[in-house]
Amino acid sequence: MCVCFKPVWFDSLGAKSSCTLVTTPDVSVLIDPGIAIMQPGFPASVSKKLYWEAQGRRKIKDAVKKADIIVISHYHYDHYFPNDVDMYKNKLLFVKNPNEYINDSQRKRAESFYSRLCEHFGNIKLNSVLRRASTKTYADPLSKLPIAMHEDFGNYNERRKQLFKLGIKWFNRRVDKWNKTPEIPELKFDKIEVRYPEGKEFRFGKTKLRFTEPLFHGVEFSRVGWVFATIVEHEDEKLIHSSDVNGPIIEDYAEWLIKENPNILILDGPMTYMLGYMLNKTNLNRAVNNAVRIIKEADTELIIYDHHLPREAKFKVHTKKVWETAKKFDTKLMTAAEFLGKTPKVLDVK
Repeated sequence: MCVCFKPVWFDSLGAKSSCTLVTTPDVSVLIDPGIAIMQPGFPASVSKKLYWEAQGRRKIKDAVKKADIIVISHYHYDHYFPNDVDMYKNKLLFVKNPNEYINDSQRKRAESFYSRLCEHFGNIKLNSVLRRASTKTYADPLSKLPIAMHEDFGNYNERRKQLFKLGIKWFNRRVDKWNKTPEIPELKFDKIEVRYPEGKEFRFGKTKLRFTEPLFHGVEFSRVGWVFATIVEHEDEKLIHSSDVNGPIIEDYAEWLIKENPNILILDGPMTYMLGYMLNKTNLNRAVNNAVRIIKEADTELIIYDHHLPREAKFKVHTKKVWETAKKFDTKLMTAAEFLGKTPKVLDVK
């Protein structure tokens, strides 16, 4: 294959991450080089969790050295290193646009990150390059989700309608804030270049890098923000890294993945460890049914089903239908640990 990949570190290896190294004959791309320690409820000692986080951090930094391009799909710490900015030296960065489709906490993280980049690589302050906020109008995000919004859709009920009304109000408040906040421009210094890639395509020899428009981080109007997915293509081979779509929960995202029909799909799963808190059974069922549909309707040869998912020991029970469907349709579905010939840590801790 001309599109080769390596799961550098994932949750199934014991620390939160979805870092993936993708190489083609033209370019080497490292996606989401970040890591975070497992949550307190993860069934392992603190010393083990710290060890796995340190081990993963070393492996990610080693992978950075092999990459021409670094992709950061959003500003959660398990997807980028905010402080060790020298690791980005001599790299082209494709990073989530910090000026729109972003919540308040990630905007603050972005400001801190770009401040460090400006000082480290440009010897200037971020304030010196900020631009006046550009007043823009934004379409209703639900207009891009015709399947999830269809009245025949089983989960489209009065409760969801009320949630969507609240979501629209929240979104409009975000728009008002984006249109009043100074813009952080794309950056270019001698040793680094930063681009905002959402909705764009870039070519490197025979390799195409495509990036989606902003996607909800999980459910519609998820308060944790937006992400983008990354598509790497070389001739007739295709890999998609979906970032944090949580399953996907949203039916239109599953439809998009089916139409893209990648050879390899890096798919994060539903947050079953948050079941009853940030994940309810309705949205768990949506995520499971969408993953089943992808397996049935796409010709994807390999699905790495990891990140968020293997953070609790019953993750395969909660997503049983997905694993059974993959076996029935002879689709290779596995965690990153299993792809590497290992047992997921959550199933192997003593």
